Amino acid sequence: MRWTRIFTVAAVIGTLAALPPQALAQAKRPNPQEKKEEKKPQVDEQAYKAALERIPEPKEKYDPWGAARPTEPAKKSK
Repeated sequence: MRWTRIFTVAAVIGTLAALPPQALAQAKRPNPQEKKEEKKPQVDEQAYKAALERIPEPKEKYDPWGAARPTEPAKKSK
């Protein structure tokens, strides 16, 4: 009974000691699906500049905090 327990504990320790190297070996293995390089779209400078010119100019200055505060200051009453 004692030898069985010793053998079992040794087997568990050996298995746990072998897991990290095995995980590293699998992580270093090349994946054929990842080798495919994604083709990046070509940037057309003229089309980009033309699109920027089509954006209308704002009539008034943009206020990012406009919704967080009132437009008019609060009046003090005495």
